[in-house]
Amino acid sequence: MQNVYTVAQVNSYIKNMFTQDYMLQSVSVKGEVSNCKYHTSGHIYFTLKDLSGTIACVMFAGSRSGLTFRLEEGLQVIAAGRIDVYERDGKYQLYAQKITRQGIGDLYVRFEQLKRELEERGMFASEYKRRIPKYIRTLGVVTAQTGAAVRDIINIAGRRNPCVQIILYPAVVQGEAAAPSIINGIHALEALGVDVIIVGRGGGSIEDLWAFNEESVAQAVFDCTVPVISAVGHETDTTITDYVADLRAPTPSAAAELAVYDIRELSERLGTLRESYRRIMKRKLREAALQLQNRRTRLHYLSPLSQIREKRNFAMKLEEAFEDAMDRRLAEKKQRLLLYIERMKGLSPLEKLRQGYAYAATAEGKTFVSVEQVRNGERLKVYVTDGFVEADVVRAERIRYEVP
Repeated sequence: MQNVYTVAQVNSYIKNMFTQDYMLQSVSVKGEVSNCKYHTSGHIYFTLKDLSGTIACVMFAGSRSGLTFRLEEGLQVIAAGRIDVYERDGKYQLYAQKITRQGIGDLYVRFEQLKRELEERGMFASEYKRRIPKYIRTLGVVTAQTGAAVRDIINIAGRRNPCVQIILYPAVVQGEAAAPSIINGIHALEALGVDVIIVGRGGGSIEDLWAFNEESVAQAVFDCTVPVISAVGHETDTTITDYVADLRAPTPSAAAELAVYDIRELSERLGTLRESYRRIMKRKLREAALQLQNRRTRLHYLSPLSQIREKRNFAMKLEEAFEDAMDRRLAEKKQRLLLYIERMKGLSPLEKLRQGYAYAATAEGKTFVSVEQVRNGERLKVYVTDGFVEADVVRAERIRYEVP
């Protein structure tokens, strides 16, 4: 029975054969850089190609110290290193340790020439760029019927807004038939009157993406009356279509996000606006109610009836204040009068007479205060509290009082 080996055993055997070949341990390969990717780990993955074939290459981050330029699509380089087998995938590749630049590849030269020509014709000018509608109903997609690009666009667009209708034109996106197929797709979707068209495909080498560098495709995108979003390859891939389109998306997924507005975000925004307007209306209503109350109070205060009532109250208060002032003034005058009365009582002759004193005067009514002012036999009148008594002077005698 023939020996049966595992896949790992076969890959290990082939790797051992590569390792034992001295020439493959130190080899320099000349070719054009294609499908170049800078990984986040620092490794560089790329392909070297010529007219007859391609070879996969990798330069690890530890070998990049001697690389004095950035690898880009279309560069002619010489990569020196070893060729070995990656056992897990059973593929051989060039592990580059040194890369030197030789020139620019033919496709890259064609790309730059067409780019300069179209730019001079004004096809890249911003004034020709159409605005992408914010809210769309129909989305046209020109891409391959199968593949990650169309799946990503459908999934993301459906998640962002399930109400958006997606119309797919299944185009050929690689090879000689690609350019006419893409042009037909653009014209067909334009005729249907879709709101936005996404033209694109997944990543690949510069050869894989070349249909989107054709002048005829660029002209179709430029002439299209419907806004076009270019979504070709990965973020690092750049095509002529990207420059001509109204908007360039780094990936097909990003194109779907740019074309279709997220209805959840809109719903949240509307909810926020609703709450904001509700708060504003409540505040406005409170302010209006307060203003109305102030005006009602002011109107009530300024009304003739209120003014009459106010004046009447004011007059009543003045009357009360006047009466209080009069009462206080009368009380003060009364108190002062009583004081005067008491003082007058102290000075009244009648009061003296009531105390046992008498008042004497001549018959002619002249008062006297000395015995020398009367004569014996002269008639006098002696006044008491209830009248007077006439008396004749029998004797007048001076009495001297000693003051202690």
